Amino acid sequence: MSLRHLATILAALLLAACGGGDGISGTGVTTSGMRVSLTDAPACGYDEVNVTVQKVRVHQSATAAESDLGWSEIVLAPARRFDLLTLSNGVLAELGETPLPAGRYTQLRLVLADNTSAVPLANSVVPTGGVETPLDTPSAQQAGLKLPVDIDVPANKVVDVVLDFDACKSVVKRGNSGRFNLKPVLTVITRLADAGMRIVGYVAAASGVEVSAQQAGVPIKSTQADAITGQFVLYPVPTGSYELVIRAPGHATAVLTGVPVVTTAYTTLNSSLTPIVLPPLALPLHLVSGTLTPAAGEVRAVQRFAATGPSFEVAWSAVDEATGGYTLALPVDAPLKAAYVAGPLPPVFLPDAAAAGLYTLEATSGGAVKKRDIDTTVLVPPIDFLFP
Repeated sequence: MSLRHLATILAALLLAACGGGDGISGTGVTTSGMRVSLTDAPACGYDEVNVTVQKVRVHQSATAAESDLGWSEIVLAPARRFDLLTLSNGVLAELGETPLPAGRYTQLRLVLADNTSAVPLANSVVPTGGVETPLDTPSAQQAGLKLPVDIDVPANKVVDVVLDFDACKSVVKRGNSGRFNLKPVLTVITRLADAGMRIVGYVAAASGVEVSAQQAGVPIKSTQADAITGQFVLYPVPTGSYELVIRAPGHATAVLTGVPVVTTAYTTLNSSLTPIVLPPLALPLHLVSGTLTPAAGEVRAVQRFAATGPSFEVAWSAVDEATGGYTLALPVDAPLKAAYVAGPLPPVFLPDAAAAGLYTLEATSGGAVKKRDIDTTVLVPPIDFLFP
C-alpha cells in the first residue's frame, strides 16, 4: 500500500470519528440534534452568583407538561455548579448535546439542583463585600425553569443554542431579611456561526464598565469590559443593527449607533491602542426612588436623543419584594452619541445637550407597563407606581 493511499484512509477515519461537523459529534452517525451552552450578562452588586444545572429539556409542544411524553434531555451527571459571573465577555460554558428528531421546538426547560445541607451550596449569591447566602429558587423548580422558544432543527444538523442567564436581573433582594430569591431572566439565542455574531472593542481600562447591545431601548446582550485590558466581547449577538451603550461609574453614558452584526465576521470597533474614553461626570448622579404596589416587578430608565433618537436603557432596578422599593442612579450630564463607521479610527462622541437629564421611567409588574417622564435637572419627588 502506498503512503498516499494510507494517508487517505487515515484522513477518512479521522473525519468519521469527529462526525464531520454535522450530526451529534463523536457518534459517527449523521442525525439531528441540539447543543446547549450557558453564558451571562454582568451582575450588579454581587461577587458571585452560583447555580447548579442538572439537566436541559426540550419539547416540540409549548404546552407540554413535565410528565408528558416527547421530552428530550441533556443530563449533566454529576450536576455542574457555575458561577455565572465568570461566564461573561464572550465566555460560554458547554452543557452538552442530545439527538433530536428534525422539527420545530417551542419549549425548553432548565432544571437546577435544590439547595441541601451539602457544601458548597448548589445555588447561592455572594453580595459584594458580603458572605455566601442561599439563593431561593422558584417553587416550580422541580419541573425546571420554563422558557418559550422557537427553534428549528433541520434534518441531519446540530443546532447550537445559548442560554443567556441575566444574573443581575435574576437575583431579587427580600427587604432586610438577608434572603435572596431567584427570579430567572433567561434569553435563548441560536448560535449560527463562530465566525461572527460578535462585537469586539476596547474602552479605557477601568472596573465596572458595562457595555450592552440594544435595539429600540431593549438590551439584547450585555457584558463588562475587562478591568485590566479594557476589552469587551459581546457574544453571541443575533444578526442586525444595534445601539452600543457604554456606561461606567462616574462617567457620562456613550452610545454608538448603527453597529452591524453579521454571521460571517466579527464587528471590531477599535483596537487597544485607541480605546474609547468616557469623560467624567460634571454633575453628581441624581437618585430617583419610589415604590411599586404590589411589591413585585422592575423599573428601568430609558433616555432618547433629542433630535433623531434612538432610545436606550441607562439604568435598571429590581423591586424589593418585601418593601416594593426601587432606586435608580441617573446621570444629569448629557449623553454622548456617535455613528458607527467601519475602519481603524475610534468613534468621536459628541454630547446631546437637549437630552441631558430627561428620562422615561418604565415600571413593569405582572406583564403590565406604566411610564412616567422625569427631568433630573430639577428635584424629582418619589415616583410610585400602583398596579391593579
